[in-house]
Amino acid sequence: DESFNNFLPIRAWGQHVDFDKLQVQYHIPNIDEIDFACEFVETFIYSELTLLNEKSLKISNDERLRSLTIIYYISMGCLNMIPRIDSQNVQDLVSSVVSCDSKYPIYHNKSKFRENLRMRLVIDIGKLLDVLVDNHSDDVKSIKTALKIYSLSSIYYGISKNNIYKLSTDIQSSKKLFKNKLSDKRQNSRFLSIKRIVLQLKKFETNNSRTLTEIDKQIVLKLFNLSINRYSEVRQKAQFELFAILNHYHFSFQIIVDRIVELLNKPGETDHHQIKGCLYILLGNNLFFLPTKYSWTMMEKLWPSIALMNYAKKPSTQKLINDINKKIIRTFITDSFIQDINEISKHAAAALWHPLKRIETKIQNERNQVNIKSYNNLMETLNLLLKRDTLTWKQQKAIMSLLCLLLQKHIPISHSCIQTFVDFLIDDNMELRKCAEKGIAAFCRLQKPPRIYVEKSLEEILHNMDKSSSSTIDNNKSHSIDCNNNLRITIDSYRPPETQIEWEQTCFLDKSFYGYYTWPQMIKYSINKRTRYIQNTMPEDVTILYDRFIDKSFIIRFIQLIIFDEDNGEINFDKTRFAIFKGLFRNFGFVFIDNFIEQLYILIHEQIKEKQKGSHRVAAEIVAGMIRGSKYWTLEMLDELWKKLTPFLTEVFINLSIETRYYWFLCFKYSMENTDPRRMNRPIEFFRTLINNQTIVNTLNETSRWSLISSLRSFQWRIPSIWCSINEQAKVLLDHPSKSVRDYIVGVLSISFSFDITLFNGKLTYQPDVNQFIDDICERLREAIEIYDKKPLVNISDQVVEMEFETCKALNFMEAVVQMLTSFFFWSRQPMKNSLIRIFPYLCEMESIGANNHNLKDSLPISRMKIGMSYLHEQFLEGLIQQLEGCG
Repeated sequence: DESFNNFLPIRAWGQHVDFDKLQVQYHIPNIDEIDFACEFVETFIYSELTLLNEKSLKISNDERLRSLTIIYYISMGCLNMIPRIDSQNVQDLVSSVVSCDSKYPIYHNKSKFRENLRMRLVIDIGKLLDVLVDNHSDDVKSIKTALKIYSLSSIYYGISKNNIYKLSTDIQSSKKLFKNKLSDKRQNSRFLSIKRIVLQLKKFETNNSRTLTEIDKQIVLKLFNLSINRYSEVRQKAQFELFAILNHYHFSFQIIVDRIVELLNKPGETDHHQIKGCLYILLGNNLFFLPTKYSWTMMEKLWPSIALMNYAKKPSTQKLINDINKKIIRTFITDSFIQDINEISKHAAAALWHPLKRIETKIQNERNQVNIKSYNNLMETLNLLLKRDTLTWKQQKAIMSLLCLLLQKHIPISHSCIQTFVDFLIDDNMELRKCAEKGIAAFCRLQKPPRIYVEKSLEEILHNMDKSSSSTIDNNKSHSIDCNNNLRITIDSYRPPETQIEWEQTCFLDKSFYGYYTWPQMIKYSINKRTRYIQNTMPEDVTILYDRFIDKSFIIRFIQLIIFDEDNGEINFDKTRFAIFKGLFRNFGFVFIDNFIEQLYILIHEQIKEKQKGSHRVAAEIVAGMIRGSKYWTLEMLDELWKKLTPFLTEVFINLSIETRYYWFLCFKYSMENTDPRRMNRPIEFFRTLINNQTIVNTLNETSRWSLISSLRSFQWRIPSIWCSINEQAKVLLDHPSKSVRDYIVGVLSISFSFDITLFNGKLTYQPDVNQFIDDICERLREAIEIYDKKPLVNISDQVVEMEFETCKALNFMEAVVQMLTSFFFWSRQPMKNSLIRIFPYLCEMESIGANNHNLKDSLPISRMKIGMSYLHEQFLEGLIQQLEGCG
């Protein structure tokens, strides 16, 4: 109420305000305003509709477009005032116990139009579309505008989802722009709060009238017919409007499914443009994708037709089919069959509203049974299609891909389906084998015996770990890795159990966050006991897998086929096959070991050069599955397994090559990740032998050794003694003549040092000491610089050019140290140490050496920059200044 001299509204608009005190005022149109709007609309829109009805074929394209544009924009402005067309809801569209219809109009006061303008638009524009498509198919702009008006009359009530998306994006960008990051308390600008309210109101409006009526059904069917029209431009514009309507009305897509299936199942009798139109409808857009809509009855009808589509004569059509299949695989999520909620939610809903009536419960149960029946029929239909002899391999692949997506644990999978996947494991076609592998991996996961969980207090767990410990346990949640409690879950404090009972009672914590940041007061974990299937007692669906993999000839055939499997021309470690082998050894135990061990030796001793790389890859996948699948085996079974694996792995190490060592790195990485190192003490013992091996003289074997050792990073901070042993061995080899060896050593050292941190309470962790290590190599670094300065890198005598051995070693050492410091900053959570300040002058002194060496020239500035860009405490900053002054 004040003048602008004393008050500017724009200031209040940007001020922060309490949301509860916003006091928003809404404008409600009065009778006079509504009457004026109705008079304005009737004055202009009816004259244009009359013109189009009477002279649509006589007027020019521009005149027709002008008239349609006027109608379009008037409709955009007035349709939110016009009630929905009074029409009966489509019956049996979907069984629901809740009405999806709106009970109240958006406008409080009713408009006074002479008729329901929505119905008038549906009739007149519908007729106009027929005329334009038959007589003026080249007038694309008019057809596009007419299609917009036609769909607006059904779904538009003043706002569209696109408008909501833009408004939401604008709010988020403004929120970030005006956010006060220095304020602890959340502050709400008045204009942002108003925009949020507007957004919620608009979202509410879009949910108005979501049930499909008979009139809406006629609009959908007309748009569908135009979407398969012979003219591509007409098809494209009609499909856009069709997707908007199908996305608006719940389950409205069901009315076009039968028509699509009919056209797809009769490719010889259907025009090409109709087929292509159907395919584009199936492909959908970003908001609507028909094949993955939640309706098992729809998928029962549609998916077999999609799987059998094959129009190889038309490359563009075949590309559409491939895109549809890829999109199904990318977006499909297995929906629940039984629409039910837990009892707590039911009681809460009953308290807010009322309990379900008996008839509503009956509808719910009937719908659940229909879903289960449709799912079983779909699985059986797809499985039977695979047995047809007339299918191409692409059709077989499409069917198997769909079957893989449908696998789930709530409904038993038919035995014939499992048998089909097993048979395709030894198919000659690589693509079909890969689909079968995905299915078998899923079956192994679905058939795995349940784990046995127990929940114990932290005090009880730590007491059982070390009953003789005299240390008291602090129940404070801020336990961290400096405590003795944390040492108990590292490999250092582990004493392997001697009896099966001790093994089963040991609490293994596979997640590395236990004991690092916090100790929860109650911990739920699985005990080291798991049932395994026995031949005479296993279920029939499990027997199918057992019978095939117990067959030695089947294993040989399967292994020989997958040796040549490639991904985009590369022979890569396959995690799906790793999951298969893991599942087999987890579910069936030791029964397959002998057959596989025999094949493992054959694989690593393959003499044919073209098969060596693939053979090692397959062997690595099998061994990874053995190690990971034996996680819950008994002590006796584990001892027997590692009696066979240890000599085999030793032989693998001897036979590694540049092409195959990466497969074995991945083998150990996947088999040991997310596991308690105490549980993996046997593979860790194998790594101890590698670390302490002093007899390696071959550069290739040395590179392979450190490549495999780097897989230990999966255990993170829980193997401190192993990291210390690695450091002792690695620091001697920092001047190794092979750059690949030095690169692996630098990587391992950087990872091991990353766990040396100082906690907030000032206590240190039990990890390799970075300061001690760097101080040890500082003296060697000084000597290396002196050697390089005194002795030339290249000697020329009697026309013979040779490299100076000592100078080369010095240069190698300097390169490795600088590279290690750079890598350390990448891995460490607390990279700044006092020793880095002390080594800084040497990094400056090597500048002249870097001018003549490409590796040092690139890495020296980065290493110095890492130190300079770090957040330096006062003690580090003072030390750095002193070192810089000394350099000057």
